[in-house]
Amino acid sequence: MATQNAEPRIEETIPATMRAVVYRGINDLRLETVPVPEIGPGELLVRIATCGVCGTDLKKIHLGSHSAPRIFGHEMAGTIVDVGEGVTSFAIGERVMVFHHIPCGHCYYCRKQTFAQCSTYKKVGATAGFEPSGGGFSEYIRVMDWIVAMGGVVRIPDGVPFEQAAFMEPVNTVLKAVKLLNLAEDETVLVIGQGPIGIMLAALSRRSGACVLTSDLYPERHAIAAKFGLHEPIDAADVVERAHAVTEGRGADVVMVAVGGTKLIPTAMAAVRPGGKVMLFAQTQHEEATFDPGAVCMDEKTLLGSYSASTAIQPEVEELVLGGYRRGFDLTQLISHRFPLEEAVQAIEVASNPKADSMKIMIEAAPGAGAERGGERWQAR
Repeated sequence: MATQNAEPRIEETIPATMRAVVYRGINDLRLETVPVPEIGPGELLVRIATCGVCGTDLKKIHLGSHSAPRIFGHEMAGTIVDVGEGVTSFAIGERVMVFHHIPCGHCYYCRKQTFAQCSTYKKVGATAGFEPSGGGFSEYIRVMDWIVAMGGVVRIPDGVPFEQAAFMEPVNTVLKAVKLLNLAEDETVLVIGQGPIGIMLAALSRRSGACVLTSDLYPERHAIAAKFGLHEPIDAADVVERAHAVTEGRGADVVMVAVGGTKLIPTAMAAVRPGGKVMLFAQTQHEEATFDPGAVCMDEKTLLGSYSASTAIQPEVEELVLGGYRRGFDLTQLISHRFPLEEAVQAIEVASNPKADSMKIMIEAAPGAGAERGGERWQAR
C-alpha cells in the first residue's frame, strides 16, 4: 500500500454514529446524529477535516430542487480512516481531497470532453448517508469504488493545509471555463462578481497575460482581489461604460458572469465587443432569460457556458492548488469565516446572506483543520 503523506498509522476507533447537517426540506437544515456510513470493497472511509459551502449547495437548500433527507457538501478534504477490501492504492492515515463526481471516460460525452453530461458523472459517488449528495457537511464520508478507482481521490502533500486542498474542485471548474475562452495577451477580460469564484476566474484569466477588469458592489472584495494581482477594479454601476472606455470604445473581448441569476446577462452582452464572448458561470438553474438575439447574430457575440469540472485538466489543477500553495497561490486568503460543525447551520445562513465581509465559508469537522496555517481558528460571526 502507498504510505506517502500519511500520518503515523494509528488504528482509530470509528464510532457508530456521527454529527451531520441534514437537509429536511426547503430552508430546513438540522444538526443531527446519524450512523457513520459503512464501506464496501474498493471503497474508502474519510474523516472530514473541512468542507467549503458552495453556491450550488445553497441553491439546493433554498429552492428544493433535491428530495429530502440529504447531507450536502462537496468541497471537502480529510483523512482516510478505513479502506475497503481490494484497495491497494490508498492507506489509512493519508490526507486526501475527494471529488463527488467522476465521469466514465469512454461514453460519447467523455470522448467529446463534455464530462459533466456523462451519465456516470451525474451519479454522486460520495455520501454521509441518505441519497448520495457529497456528504461533506458531516464527520465521515463513504467514497464509492468508482470514485476511488478513476482518480476522484487526490493525496494532499505535506505542508499543504486541508483548506487549500478543498479548493481543488472549484478551481477545476474555474480553470475549465477559462480554458474554453482561449484568452490572448492583447485581450481585455471583464469578470462581473468578485466573490471567491469571481476572484478565481479573474486570477486564472490573468495568467494569459490579458488585461483583467473586475466588478463588484463591495470595495472590500476588490481589496481581497488585489492579493491575487487584480488591480483594475470597476464599480458595479459603471461596468458597461468602463469596459468600453478602456478598450477604445469596443467593449471587453470577454465578459465572465460570476453572479447567479439572469439580471446581469444584458449587462454582460452590452459590455462585450462585437465578436466577443460572454461566459455564464453561475447560472446553474433552468430559467428563462432575456437577451438581444441580434447581438448574437449581427454583432457576432458568443454566449456560452461552462459547468462543473473536467478530468482532462486535473493534473494542471493539482499543480495549481497543491504545488502553487508553496509559490504563493494561497486560496485560504479567500476564506472569511470558519465554523465548527456544531455551528454549520449558522455557517450556511451566513453564506446565504452575503455581505461585504463574507467570502468563502468553511465548515470544519475536525478540530484544528482551520488552524494549520496558524492564527485564529474560528471566525464565526
